[in-house]
Amino acid sequence: MFKVGITGQTGFIGTHLYNFLGLKKDEVIRIPFQDDFFSDARKLEEFVKQCDVIVHLAALNRHNEPQVIYDTNIDLVKKLISAIDNTGSKPHILFSSSTQEERDNVFGRSKRAGREMFAEWAIKNGTLFTGMIIPNVFGPFGNPYYNSVVSTFCHQLTHGEEPRIEVDAQIKIIYIGNLVRIIYEAICNRLAGSEFRVPHTNEIRVTEILQKLLGFKSLYLENGIIPDLDNSFERDLFNTFVCYMDIENHFPVKLKQSTDERGTFVETVKLSSGGQVSFSTTKPGITRGNHFHTRKSERFAVIRGKALIQLRRIGTDKVMNLELDGREPAYVDMPVWYTHNITNVGDEDMYTIFWISEFFDPEDPDTFFEKV
Repeated sequence: MFKVGITGQTGFIGTHLYNFLGLKKDEVIRIPFQDDFFSDARKLEEFVKQCDVIVHLAALNRHNEPQVIYDTNIDLVKKLISAIDNTGSKPHILFSSSTQEERDNVFGRSKRAGREMFAEWAIKNGTLFTGMIIPNVFGPFGNPYYNSVVSTFCHQLTHGEEPRIEVDAQIKIIYIGNLVRIIYEAICNRLAGSEFRVPHTNEIRVTEILQKLLGFKSLYLENGIIPDLDNSFERDLFNTFVCYMDIENHFPVKLKQSTDERGTFVETVKLSSGGQVSFSTTKPGITRGNHFHTRKSERFAVIRGKALIQLRRIGTDKVMNLELDGREPAYVDMPVWYTHNITNVGDEDMYTIFWISEFFDPEDPDTFFEKV
C-alpha cells in the first residue's frame, strides 16, 4: 500500500492522476494536497510527512514575464526539498518535466534545472527519484489556450469559434489516460532514474489533429453520428472532444420520428463503428446506472415513458438533470469520467435503448460504480 501525494493535484494531469489512483483503493491511499501548502511551511511539512510517494506536478508554464516562470518553478522545488529535509522524510519523488527541455525556452530550462536539483538531492540522501520527461499531453478537462492545442481546438469547435493554426508542427503526443497509467506503474515498480522519457503514443501534425476534430464536429456534434472508434487514438480524441461540449444545453437530442398507419419508426443510433446495442424496460421509480467509464462511449435513448438522466463529473459536486419523454424520443450521450444514471420518473414502464462502444468484458469492464 502506497501513500501518494500529488502537488498540483487540481491541475490537468493532477486531476486525472488523483481520480485514477482513486480506482486503486487496494494499492493506494491518496494524501490530499492544496495549492496553498506551498505558502505555509507547516502545512507543506505535514503533507510530506504522510507521503511514501510524492508526484511533483505543480508548475507555472505561462506568464507575461518569463523570469517569473523560471523563478516560480525553481522555488517550488526548493520548498518541497526543504520540507522533506526538515521532516526527515524519504519519499519516492516523481517529477514531471517536459520535452520542452529540448527547446531552449524558459519553461524548459526551469524544468530541466528542477529535475537536476531533485536528482542530486536523491543521490545525496539515498532516496528514489524518477525524473519524467513527458511529451505533449491531451485529454478531457484540459484548459484551452493553456494545456494543449487539442484542448484549444476542442473548445473552439464546440463554442462557435474559428480555430487557427500558427505553426503546423509535427508533435509527439500522449493521451492523459495512458500517462497516468505509466505514472502509476512507475510508483508500483519503484522506478528510479533521473531521465525517464515517457514514450509518446502518436506523432501527428497539428493540421491532422484539426481535421479529425472538424470531422467529429460535422459527424457527431451537428448530425449525431458516432464516428469510428476502433482506433484507440481516434477514440481518445473523440472522448476528449465530447467533454468540451455544452452538455446541459446540447442534450437531450430529439430523435426523428416517422409515423404512418402501421405505427412509429425511430432511428436511435447512427454510428461509424461497432459496439453493442441493448434494450431495457424499467419500472416506475427504478434507477439504473450510477457508474462511470474511463474510455467507453455510451448513449441512452428513451423511446417510451418519462426519464430523468443525471450526470456528475468525477471529483466535482455539480449534478446535471436532463428530462426525457418518450412522446418525443431523445438521447443523451455519456462523456468519460462522468458518473451517470437513469430513473423512470413516470407512471408506466420506460423503454430505453442503450448503445456502448465495446462489448462487455468481465476481465476489463471499464465500469466503476459511484452514485451521482
